[in-house]
Amino acid sequence: MSVTVSFHDDGVAHVELCREKAGNAIDLATATGLLEAARTCESTDGVRAVLLTGRGRSFCVGGDLREFVRFSGDRLAAHLVEVTDALHGALRVFAGLDAPLVAAVQGAAAGAGLGLAAAADLTLAASDATFVAAYTGIGYSPDAGVSWSLPRLVGRKRALDLLLTNRRITAPEAAEMGLVSRVVEADRLADTAEETAVALARGATGAFGATRRLVAEGLSAGLDAHLDAEARHLTEAAVSAEGREGVAAFLAGRSPDFAGVGRTRPQSTARFVTEFK
Repeated sequence: MSVTVSFHDDGVAHVELCREKAGNAIDLATATGLLEAARTCESTDGVRAVLLTGRGRSFCVGGDLREFVRFSGDRLAAHLVEVTDALHGALRVFAGLDAPLVAAVQGAAAGAGLGLAAAADLTLAASDATFVAAYTGIGYSPDAGVSWSLPRLVGRKRALDLLLTNRRITAPEAAEMGLVSRVVEADRLADTAEETAVALARGATGAFGATRRLVAEGLSAGLDAHLDAEARHLTEAAVSAEGREGVAAFLAGRSPDFAGVGRTRPQSTARFVTEFK
């Protein structure tokens, strides 16, 4: 079992990397499982937030080098294409969801683990977590979106510092750089991440999706085009069921019930777990 995904009646989908003994290293099975988990989140009614975790002492130590060394030459190249196609496919699916992605990082986040942490909308890190790029240290170049996400999160100079020197940074350093949203005590990480995901699941999922896209597109769009996009998304949100509920709740002095009116309202209270091996 490499990855599990479970769905709860609070609207949170829990995606867990489960290769505990291997530090949740990304082999082909794990990359494929992550893609299938992302697609399952995409196709399942009622998903309003996604919580990504890694079982055991580490969040994810990166690619599974023990698997990679079983291949050489063209076979290694073909194998890495399979792994990255699946891993990058998962990142694309998560990025396209309306539901926000929360990552809870404990222990080591290295290589592709760093990429997964960087890809989340909110990244919570245990106070003793560490982050390292690691790629160039073994003669590899980055994957998992690291060369795209790091410059946008921490700036070009800091990104190159991390990518070229493979300097290991602490959770507080990562938070100061902008790689991590919040640092919490290790024994509170799981509960805080769950509380954060549940709070987001109670929010306006459609507005969250529009906001995610606006922020992503705004990093490369010109101001004029981006202002037009903001106006378009705002008018769509205002006439949506979520927008009407939000305004009505504000005027009535009550808390909005976005889950009750949103297009992603859960259709049942069933909880189920899917395993990908």
